[in-house]
Amino acid sequence: MTAGETHQAIEAIFRMERARLIASLARFAGNIDLAEEMAQDALLIALAEWPRTGVPANPGAWLMTAAKHRAIDVARRDRMRERKHEEIARELDGEADGTDVNAALDDDLGDELLGLIFTACHPIVSADARAALTLRVIGGLTTDEIARAFLSSEVTIAQRIVRAKKTIGKAGLSFEVPRGAERAARLSSVLEVVYLIFNEGYAATAGDDLVRPSLCLEAQRLGRILAALMPEEAPEKSEVFGLLALMEIQASRLPARTGPDGAVVPLTEQNRARWDPLLIRRGFEALARAEALGGADGPYALQAALAACHARALGPADTDWPRIAALYDRLRIVMLSPVVDLNRAIAHSMAYGPESGLRLLDEIADDAALRHYAPLPAAKGDFLFRAGRRAEARVEFEAAAKLTRNGREAAFLLARAEACD
Repeated sequence: MTAGETHQAIEAIFRMERARLIASLARFAGNIDLAEEMAQDALLIALAEWPRTGVPANPGAWLMTAAKHRAIDVARRDRMRERKHEEIARELDGEADGTDVNAALDDDLGDELLGLIFTACHPIVSADARAALTLRVIGGLTTDEIARAFLSSEVTIAQRIVRAKKTIGKAGLSFEVPRGAERAARLSSVLEVVYLIFNEGYAATAGDDLVRPSLCLEAQRLGRILAALMPEEAPEKSEVFGLLALMEIQASRLPARTGPDGAVVPLTEQNRARWDPLLIRRGFEALARAEALGGADGPYALQAALAACHARALGPADTDWPRIAALYDRLRIVMLSPVVDLNRAIAHSMAYGPESGLRLLDEIADDAALRHYAPLPAAKGDFLFRAGRRAEARVEFEAAAKLTRNGREAAFLLARAEACD
């Protein structure tokens, strides 16, 4: 293997092992910055030694050993965490081949990685900072990549991450998975952050691109990690599978959501042959797990069941809209949200006619949360168009185009307004 090939192999291994390293090191050091620094030091040591000695048989354990040796140096220098220093020093006795370290990692890897996720998504951190910190620490994205994904400046993202780390440090969080009622309460924050990341990739809130698949992929990866590591006996695990099912099924449509020119392709006009069958199958399997665990009426599982209705239909005409409308009736009971009510109105309009949808829209038209929400006039425009009230529909489509911050979506809405003539 050439030096260049070795360097590529090292970088690939580090990308795969990075979250594991930081999770274990954060739990040891009690500090995310220090954990990232030690992990980076281990990478630098590998870059210096592996081209000469070759890639070790167990590279993950080797990196952990190197990082923990570095941690001991830091502990000595700063005269901090003496008890932990002694524990790690004892662990390292006789571990030259890294085997024992790897066994220890495997024993509590789930707790360590989950602990890092739960800490990064702690409710004491603001929602936007949680998302940035999660993508940075767990996803391994650079601040520049996160900034481009959320159409923000690199400085702003960096500040959010720094504030989040300081907030976590001040609170003295332990980087451990909470138990019982506290875990259930904290899990909702974790799932919200993961779904926020996915939604920003699936339907970008601003910019010229309708979708950002890389964000969807990161959110799906986080969902799979949660599903694999959450204890089997955890009653809230059903919601983890519900969210994973929702993301997998929704992501299956990404190739068909835009045309060759990047323009929006509505669900009813998408080429379903382009939907990813592997992701659909994964989504169905995750949904079945959620339902088997008793979570059929959880908010994410219900949304996944809605997505499954579309995935099962061979074409738009085969869609079971009455079932979708009934699922939305159930969803609004467990998920009080004006957006859910809006989507419920859309489902009822498809199942029982546009006038039915218009009646339900009238009930939520004055909700302050929807006042500047482009999908509301867009939905009303669609109902009016299908009801034959074209002039009124045009006004609504134009209003929606002014409200959206996404260039592709605005173009799509203006095209619908033109079609009203």
